[in-house]
Amino acid sequence: MGRILDDLGSTFLDIVAAPGDMDVEVTTVQIYDPLDELTTPPGTILLGVGVEGGDRVRELLEAVGRLGAAGLVVKSPVAADERVRAKVLETGVVLLGLTRAASWAQVAALLRALLAEGDVGGAGEPAESPDDLFTLANAVCELLDAPITIEDRSSRVLAFSGRQDEADQARVETVLGRKVPEKYQRLQEERGIYRELYQSRDPIFFDLGGGMLPRTAIAVRAGDEILGSMWATVPGPLPEHRRRAFADAAKIVALHLLRQRAGADAQRRLRADLLSTVLEGGRDAADAAARLGIATERVCVLAAGLDETAMADVAGREGERQRFC
Repeated sequence: MGRILDDLGSTFLDIVAAPGDMDVEVTTVQIYDPLDELTTPPGTILLGVGVEGGDRVRELLEAVGRLGAAGLVVKSPVAADERVRAKVLETGVVLLGLTRAASWAQVAALLRALLAEGDVGGAGEPAESPDDLFTLANAVCELLDAPITIEDRSSRVLAFSGRQDEADQARVETVLGRKVPEKYQRLQEERGIYRELYQSRDPIFFDLGGGMLPRTAIAVRAGDEILGSMWATVPGPLPEHRRRAFADAAKIVALHLLRQRAGADAQRRLRADLLSTVLEGGRDAADAAARLGIATERVCVLAAGLDETAMADVAGREGERQRFC
């Protein structure tokens, strides 16, 4: 449970009341239906759709506690009086509040995506669907009330939210082409947007004018490595609580990108091994070339390096290096 909350931050879920130790195994996510018999397996996080009021929350805590559930999620604000908190301590079920801006479908998809990797308990599928990034983009869109794109470090669009019709022509071209057009990349490079983006760990706000709407953007990082970025088309600077939500959301995006990369890395390693076999020659080279799909093609080998003297600042060089790789 603790790792789920660390991954999601306070963007979607807040701890309303906890029995103490958050080191509780989470096995699955279920949506509550008052018309169905409650049969949650141990370790379940139950999404209490439509559950409100202290009495109803206590009743459900009692019921899921008997079944060994890990947590109960209800929409904020949660009626958490002393009797509710006492019931949490009695049952050992963590009570969580879901932000009003997020939908149940979105939080269910995000929680299931976290569990699918087996990182927080329970085994699952090793690969993560790209659709999860679109779900996340739509969730952030609702939180910020602004259309969102998630891009890799080469400004290719990995996912985008709905409501792109509310943005400007630059965003429309970006979404349709699934990549930021070169003219806009050059403009942002000339204005120092990328440099500021890569140097900052917080959201940055900028307005390029020229018929373009303002943007708030944040780099998506894993430690010091830049994985990509997330961009919101906004009418003006975000209030502080939405800036924090945007920063928290970037951490979740990083988690998704790392998982996608883990699956892709296995494929890259296989291709690298096959390519090495081709280059070394020998009896297995023809078979390796066939598996790579190049057995009947003419190929060449290219090598390239980044000219680090072209950019003076460290952040700019690092950003360009990562965009190049």
